[in-house]
Amino acid sequence: MEEVEVVVAHHERATLRVGDVFLKIDPDRARTGVEVEAMAMAPIPTPEVLWRKPPVLALAALPGTALGRLGEPSTASAAAWAAAGAAARVLHDAPLPPWPGRSSDELASLLDGECEWLVTNGVLPADLVTRNRRVAEAALRPWTPVFTHGDLQVSHVFVDGDEITGVIDWSEAAQGDALYDLAVLTLGHEEHLGDVVAGYGTHVDLDVIRAWWSLRSLLAIRWLIENGFDPYSPGCEVDVLRSRM
Repeated sequence: MEEVEVVVAHHERATLRVGDVFLKIDPDRARTGVEVEAMAMAPIPTPEVLWRKPPVLALAALPGTALGRLGEPSTASAAAWAAAGAAARVLHDAPLPPWPGRSSDELASLLDGECEWLVTNGVLPADLVTRNRRVAEAALRPWTPVFTHGDLQVSHVFVDGDEITGVIDWSEAAQGDALYDLAVLTLGHEEHLGDVVAGYGTHVDLDVIRAWWSLRSLLAIRWLIENGFDPYSPGCEVDVLRSRM
């Protein structure tokens, strides 16, 4: 009998691995629907959908290993990071999904609320929050929407050698800012930003990517704490914020 591995679990959803099959359990049918539709639309490799019986979605495992993990040095080659940038460019050049993402005004409102919570509850020093809120402003500008993955963190990109074998976890896919995907991919791995941009193959505003690092981290910390994750771990969200000081 295959062993059951808990890949991730929190109050919103859980992912289990049984052999070469991943079982994603999510009571939010709309979110699962977005994931399935986005994978069908994406012009880059994605997991094969084996079956879907809400609230469970069964996906085939991808070959290879994750490009890296937040808080850990990546052992992937510069060429693999460049390939991830190239895959992001292919996605961003694809036709838009029919559903919108968050606007800059919505993000600004969320950011204000999270910054207030972080300071009021003594989670982070006020000067750290204030500085990163100021840095984040550069991301809150008009952008031309593209097909974004929406959660293109390094552990969601799989590689075999220097080649991308697939990208997982598409439930946040939507119309959005291309530089957000690049920022999420390189969050905590600033040393690989040059490789990703080289693979992406066009000019990007590095200040906006750095702004998204601050914004993403500020928005994530409360959720991480409330769901049993540790944003204070070395190299993770709090360290990303400290690096902006």
